[in-house]
Parts: sequence; C-alpha cells; structure tokens
Amino acid sequence: MKLVIISDTHSLHKSKEMVQIPDGDVLIHCGDVSNAGYEQEILGFIKWFSAQPHKHKVFIAGNHDFGLQLKSQAVTDAIKEAEERGVVYLEDSGVEIGGLKFWGSPWTPTFFDWAFMKNRGDESDCIGQVWQQVPDDTQVLITHGPPRLMNNLDYTTYGHINVGCDDLMIRVNQLQDLRLNCFGHIHGGYGVREIDGKTFVNASTCTEKYYPTNEPIIVEL
Repeated sequence: MKLVIISDTHSLHKSKEMVQIPDGDVLIHCGDVSNAGYEQEILGFIKWFSAQPHKHKVFIAGNHDFGLQLKSQAVTDAIKEAEERGVVYLEDSGVEIGGLKFWGSPWTPTFFDWAFMKNRGDESDCIGQVWQQVPDDTQVLITHGPPRLMNNLDYTTYGHINVGCDDLMIRVNQLQDLRLNCFGHIHGGYGVREIDGKTFVNASTCTEKYYPTNEPIIVEL
C-alpha cells in the first residue's frame, strides 16, 4: 500500500508554491491544516482535501486547528459530507484500511496556548494518558507531534532543542505491531528515519519560514 504523507500546510494548500501531491492509495495529513484555526480555513481545507484523487484520505488536527477542537456545526457537517469522498478524520480514534490499522491523535505537549495541548506526564488529564489509548495492535500511528529525540525529527532551530514528547516515545516503544509513526509540527525536522524496524516520518510541508515546499513523503507498507 502506497501512503502519501503531508503535514502542516497551514492554509497554503492552494498557493502557487504548494508542492504537487503524487498519486497513492492513502493520502495522510498529520495536522495543522489551518493557520489561525478559523472555521472558514478548516472548511476550505476539507473541501480541498476531499477533492484529492486518492481513494482514501485520512487527516488529524494540529495545534493551530482551533476550528476542529471547537467543532462548530458547519465543521461537523463538512467532515460528515467528506466521508462520501473517502475522507476520514481521526481524533483519538482509528480506522482499518486495506488490512492496516490506523490510529490518529492531534495532541502535543503544552506550549503557550494552542489547540489540542496537554501537559507532559502520565498523571490524570496529561498527555501520557492520551498515548495509553492507542491500541496495542496499531500499525500506522498518525500524531501531530513527534516522539522525543527522534534523530533530529523533533529538533527545532528555535532554541536548538529536541521538543518531542517523551510519553509518546514510551508508547511507541511498547507497540510491537507498529510499522509507521508519521507526524509534523516541527517544521525544521522534516525527514525520515528507520529505527528498530519502525519508520518515523516528519512530513511537514511548510519549512520553518512557512513556505509549503517540502515534498510529500511516500511510504510503502
């Protein structure tokens, strides 16, 4: 199965700088579909995403996507209508496609006051509890942010630090069936790493300067 992975398009999906998206069996967007999270931005993205030719299209929210966290009636209706075009929105939920078990979650560790954020740790209502919801048999894990210390996939030049989630890394190591963890969030960490038989993909489409010029990443499973 050919997976085409993008992320962090920040409402630039129709700009002239936006890279061309290749064909594939499943198109995955790892969140930050919008820039400011306004309802109209979310609706515009869903319309564009629905029109992509891929048979299956899966997306999650990111920390910019307040409109998906608030879930107005218009956004809820648009997601429902998009299902008829092969679109699946995952929010701490899963779907099986072609025998592969996908799970998607938008949460990232708290940083200022953005959408879908929880404090680090495994205490009640912290992000560690979110990752414990991921089923043991998950094969494709779609998260907005990366695990911690992913060989520079979670490295940001703003502060020159690794900012991935320790609790996500713990859960990833526990998932024996996991084949792919794809994410974005950290624009400067764009790339692919193979670690202990698992593929990790930072598919941020936008660069650190918010140009949507990073190529979609293709993974064959």
